[in-house]
Amino acid sequence: MKKILSLLMLLISMFNVQAQSGPPEPPMGKRWVMAPDFSDEFNGEKLDASKWLDHHPTWKGREPGIFLPSQVSVKNGYMQIKGEKLKKDTIVKAYGRELTFNIAGGAVVSKKAAFLGYYECRVKAAATTMSTTFWFSTTGSENGPNGCDKYGQEWDIQECIGRTGEFLGNHFANGMNSNGHFWYTDCDKKKHDLRAPAVKFHNTELASKDFHVYGGWWKNEKEASFYYDDRKPKHMKFYDKVVGKPFNRPMYMRLVSETYPFPWIELPTDKELTDDTKNTVYYDWVRGYQLVDVLDASINQDYEKEVKLYHETVIFPTTEIEVPKKQIIKIPLSFKANQTRIIYLKVSKTTDKLKEKWDKKIVEKQITVSPGYGNMEVEIKLGKELSNKESYKVEAFIKDINASNKPKDAIEASTMFVKLK
Repeated sequence: MKKILSLLMLLISMFNVQAQSGPPEPPMGKRWVMAPDFSDEFNGEKLDASKWLDHHPTWKGREPGIFLPSQVSVKNGYMQIKGEKLKKDTIVKAYGRELTFNIAGGAVVSKKAAFLGYYECRVKAAATTMSTTFWFSTTGSENGPNGCDKYGQEWDIQECIGRTGEFLGNHFANGMNSNGHFWYTDCDKKKHDLRAPAVKFHNTELASKDFHVYGGWWKNEKEASFYYDDRKPKHMKFYDKVVGKPFNRPMYMRLVSETYPFPWIELPTDKELTDDTKNTVYYDWVRGYQLVDVLDASINQDYEKEVKLYHETVIFPTTEIEVPKKQIIKIPLSFKANQTRIIYLKVSKTTDKLKEKWDKKIVEKQITVSPGYGNMEVEIKLGKELSNKESYKVEAFIKDINASNKPKDAIEASTMFVKLK
């Protein structure tokens, strides 16, 4: 009975927490679109073999935890990695020596490599000392600047465990822990971990208590930003003393549960590895996004529509702006759309004469936008007769491509006022 109650409490917690998700505001003139090769809602009955490996292709696991495909499953809307005690030791010959494993973990690795972009996952950590991770790394090595040296990249968006204990790495049991490793082998074959200063988001509760959204924006070859639920982002500059643009190679996405060495982290106990309310990592979804030109209609997919990613809207950055007194003005706005939509703009001259307010429409414009999260400036021609004494009201409606321009037929609307200076 106690085990059944524990499982019920676990299921309740899965449905209660809804952290903010989706990419950050894109740069002006750009649009985030989902990258299907790095996105999965895990709503099927097995791992999608077109996107993922159910094992790590070059790493058996950190002793004594071995990566086994048997520990990876997709069910009840989650990709799950289960930690488990092996019935007997497993001896594997690898890396020129014999390795002894007695704990089973798992690794899921993308079949394709990503380069730049925003990546996020919603996950609930296992309540053990086995890891719950979301990270990227290269395979093989790149030649360094001296010809005889080499380097590789590793970008950890989230790396945590699910409980505390008498060990040094207790801080990994909560919040978000992010790193950028520049793995460097010098000409004397000496290996160096030249990492960026770590990024940490603090939280008093364990990472295994609830689901959280962990996101990372690989902005360019030198920097990244990190996002934890709905908190403000934190930023990282990669180590660039050896190579000016150190993160210049594509990397593979990795969702991994492994064992850590003592005294950093202790091994999970046999008791918690047999407890199904504690021994499993639950990945609700993982999503990747790439930046494209904001009005690039060649990338017009159904992925955003299928997952109902966005609350569809059009957004002005402020309620009022001042612009130079010109016939053509530029109106900044952003939009979120799950499918091809129309943004209808109506500009009216607003007059307050003898305490009687009225609006006179002077121009309207329609723009077709493709799915995604876009940020743009729209040029509006006001006409020849301009006055600093008048203000202009700009109304923006996002609507279905077949809907009328009437406000009642819009999905959502926003308003901003413009003053000429």
